[in-house]
Amino acid sequence: MNLSKGYLLTLIVVMAYLSWQLVTPFLQYVLGAVLIAFVLYPLQRRLERRLSPTLAAFALVVLAVVAFIIPFVLVIGLFAEDAMQMLQNADAESLRLADLEAAIESQTGQSVDIASTVTDSAQQIGTAVLERSTAWFSAFTHALIGLGLALFLVYYLLKDGDDLMAWLHDMTPLPAEVQDDLYGELSEVMWAVLAGHVLIAIIQGFIAGLGLFATGIPNAAFWTFVMIILALIPLIGAFLVWGPAVGYLLLTGEPVLAVALAAYSAVIVGISDDYLRPIVVDRYAKLNPAVIILGVLGGVYAFGVMGLFFGPVILGAFLTTVDVIDDNYDRLEGESGTTET
Repeated sequence: MNLSKGYLLTLIVVMAYLSWQLVTPFLQYVLGAVLIAFVLYPLQRRLERRLSPTLAAFALVVLAVVAFIIPFVLVIGLFAEDAMQMLQNADAESLRLADLEAAIESQTGQSVDIASTVTDSAQQIGTAVLERSTAWFSAFTHALIGLGLALFLVYYLLKDGDDLMAWLHDMTPLPAEVQDDLYGELSEVMWAVLAGHVLIAIIQGFIAGLGLFATGIPNAAFWTFVMIILALIPLIGAFLVWGPAVGYLLLTGEPVLAVALAAYSAVIVGISDDYLRPIVVDRYAKLNPAVIILGVLGGVYAFGVMGLFFGPVILGAFLTTVDVIDDNYDRLEGESGTTET
């Protein structure tokens, strides 16, 4: 390696590191933009048959705002209002706190005052919120900037998506047909994981929510929404809600309903995961459920919330890349670049 090449490689490494430092503060929003652009890209290609790329991309960004952001904010607002109303209208008798306290005392032998404990905790939380108001304002400002950045990225990823793919083809030192095979397999994995992952979470959360409604769990609509989000974590997600709900029914003197909810959730919700996930994800993405779980949990630690989606995709992409290399390794010997063969 001569001095010029060494200098250029060093410069690339330094610039890559500095670029990563610029991206890191908004990594969640960048990943979200990539995800949304990937989902909308087929629509972009269709709209470009009738509109210019600029108008098509702008229309899809507006669609993304209307179809994703506004309903999400409205749903959060409605459930937050519902939760606040529940807290404001709650009293010791309606929540059966006396029964809960008696049950806890009979089981543990210790007397507890749930109402005063909750009141003290609320006061402490209120004080902590006031003390951290500056930090909350900073986080809110960061979120607004991140959302604006995400929308700009979605627009340009859609508008210049073809140019980006052409650049990737030019920069990747693989024959064109191998690249087509690789990118096609990666696209199939991503669609299978994303579509299957989200669809299964919605179905599981809805099915589990029916059990909450049937057994009279307070604020069942709110907890159904929470279960849909948590169901993105395979196998254990929905249990984080219906498990405590079973405990609530036991403590409030409803053992029959508790057993019914436990049986319904364990069997019906479990069956929906066992049958739907192999059909939607395992068959088309060709990923073992253990890989999905590892990708979800590891993705959350590595990338935050967006890791729920990108964790399984990254592991699936790795396995797919290995398969493509294995299928084409012999023919790659002596070939380089993107020249057609």
